[in-house]
Amino acid sequence: MADALLNLLTWFSPAFPTGGFAYSSGLEWAVETGAVRDEASLIAWLQDSLALGALWGDAVLLRRAYRGEDVVELAVALCPGAERRLETTAQGEAFAAAAWPWGGTAPAPYPVVAGRLCAAHDIPEDEAAAAYLHLLVAGQISAAVRLIPLGQSAGLRAQAALEEPIRATTAASRSLELGGAAWAADIAGMNHETQYTRLFRT
Repeated sequence: MADALLNLLTWFSPAFPTGGFAYSSGLEWAVETGAVRDEASLIAWLQDSLALGALWGDAVLLRRAYRGEDVVELAVALCPGAERRLETTAQGEAFAAAAWPWGGTAPAPYPVVAGRLCAAHDIPEDEAAAAYLHLLVAGQISAAVRLIPLGQSAGLRAQAALEEPIRATTAASRSLELGGAAWAADIAGMNHETQYTRLFRT
């Protein structure tokens, strides 16, 4: 248990060099259009992503990779736009490179390399999925703190409010069912590709 916890704290820390700070998963466009404008709308946006969108898909892909399925091409095909592909493949490559001291894994989309590495170290699947989702949610909250702008206290309240949705998605993703309906987030990600001024890569 202690070894698994130490691994998760390291691999899914914002300090682990995947470049996650540079991506917003379309959130930057959502803020510009007013779809996300405050703490409440940020929480709602991320709840939808956890239940219906990219975060749900990533949790399922992580589990499938953990179980030994070859889901590399599927993970890329599920990306709704060029920037989402960039986000998952670039971070996956960076994660794979940074993880070599722990045995490493071949470059692949981010949830795939995360699932493979956790499986190789016998980290419980549920804990791996929860830690991964926590990291991605925290990254988007950090982006929102800079974009809206949102104060640190509001960001922490959002993180606390999203703990239960993270637990729910962790549990529900055991079904391994892929699919989603977070159309607004997908459209935001695609529109971000042509946004005039940008702080983030996605």
